[in-house]
Formats: sequence, C-alpha cells, structure tokens
Amino acid sequence: MPELPEVETVRRGLAPALVGQRIRRVEQRRPDLRFPLPERFAERLSGARVEALDRRAKYMLARLSTGEVLVLHLGMTGRFRVETPEGAAEPGAFYYEHGALAAHDHVVLDLEDGSRVVYNDVRRFGFMDLVAIEDLERTPPFAGMGIEPLGPELDGARLAGLFAGRRAPLKAALLDQRLVAGLGNIYVCEALFRARLSPEAPAGSIATPTGRPRAAAHRLAAEIRAVLSEAIAVGGSTLRDHAQVDGSAGAFQERFRVYDREGEPCMRPGCRGVVSRLVQSGRSTFRCPVCQG
Repeated sequence: MPELPEVETVRRGLAPALVGQRIRRVEQRRPDLRFPLPERFAERLSGARVEALDRRAKYMLARLSTGEVLVLHLGMTGRFRVETPEGAAEPGAFYYEHGALAAHDHVVLDLEDGSRVVYNDVRRFGFMDLVAIEDLERTPPFAGMGIEPLGPELDGARLAGLFAGRRAPLKAALLDQRLVAGLGNIYVCEALFRARLSPEAPAGSIATPTGRPRAAAHRLAAEIRAVLSEAIAVGGSTLRDHAQVDGSAGAFQERFRVYDREGEPCMRPGCRGVVSRLVQSGRSTFRCPVCQG
C-alpha cells in the first residue's frame, strides 16, 4: 500500500497535467474498481475543469468546476499514466514493477489539450468517488479523520494532547487514522527510530499526566515531519507495485535506517545494537532494541 510520501509524489506529478484542464471525455472500461464507480461517473466528469489537485492523508482530491471532488485512492497497485503527443510518463515509480499492461487500464480521461490521463490497476484495490465539495468532510473516510502529519497542526503539544492517557503502543497510536491521518508502517518505524522511542511504549508516555508534552513528544513530531519531507524530496520509497509519473524510481528505501533491516547493525553512531523485528497488530515493526529502549 503506498504511504503518504508516495501519494504526494504521484499528486505532484499529476498536477501539471490535470490542473486547469477540462475533461473532454471519459472512457470507463468497467463498472467498478474496489467498489462500484459512482452513478453516471463518466457523464458527471465530462466537461468538468480540474481546478486543484490536493491530498488528504493517502487520498488525492481533484476539485472540479462542477462543485464536486473526484476522490482518488491508489490501493495496492493503482498507477496513473500521462500520455501526450511527445510520449507517456508515470507520476511516481516504485520498483518491483508488475508491468502496466493495457488490459488493466480501467479509466481514461481525455483532456482538452489533447493529452490523456490513464488509470491502471492490476488488482483493482484502488477506487474513485465523486463527492459534493461541501459534503467532503462529512463523508467516509474523511469524517473523523485525524490531523495531517505535514500540516501546521502537528507539533509536540498536539501529539501529547492526542496521546495523553492512552495505553496502546506508541506505534499503534501513530497508525490510528483517527488521530494522525496518512502515516503508514514504514515511516512510523523510521520516525520512532530517529526519535529514539520504543514502538512498544505506551502512547501516553510522551505526555505528562496533565497532557502537557514531554521532550519525547517534540522529538517525535519533528522526526515525523523530517522523515516524510525527506521521503517526498526523493520520490518516496520504491516498493512493490507502485510507480512515479515520470517513470523514475523513488529512492527513500535506500535511506531506511531500520525498516526491513532485521539482523543488521544499528546505523546510529556509537550504538552496538542489532535491528530486530517484531509483529504488532499483524504488521512488522523494525527497531533497535538498544537505542530505542
């Protein structure tokens, strides 16, 4: 599943092709992806101008001139291809390519400048929806969604307030989309390592009994921002089924300090620990048992 930096990488690659363009025609090649496509999907999109392409957590939001938002989720294998007279490119490239066969091109947007945006999805775990702009924040999955980890609201004080009194493991709290939206397994592991915090520690341990932030809360907030920003700058992590709009591979997997490094020496200078793996809520957690306590 692509995480926030991968989705943001794709969004940045797609935006120049989509924003400001009118959708001339929509070719819908099947009635559903993960879920059925919206009623009159092609008709409602045809003629609409894309006014902005935003991101909320792991979702892309194309704001349309019709007053609706096209909600886009990549699922496990969703990818976009931009076709122009000069050639084709993919926003967001992720190694272990599965091969974007034309048989898996499910939705095609013909734009007024003559280019096309093609949605390809082998496993069809992605989805698209059309929602009225005024209803977006009241519509699942956005209703009750937590704060944006790269938004101005995330800081040590806010994390401490969210986590105060919680006994759930720190990693589980960070993955709870009702608290912080968009964080995934890879970047939580990396942020906790950089902040020197145990993924098994109670979430409430970063706050005082009155909910004020401890130093750990400030470190954690700073490292969440840093690791996400660094990953976006290099195009995300090139994992199993995903790819970038220009076809280039994301490089953050080359900078992993703990993720997928089980049995390797800790990369923190002076630490003699060895990275270990444990399973939390069915997901692999990587950490250094020495410098992360």
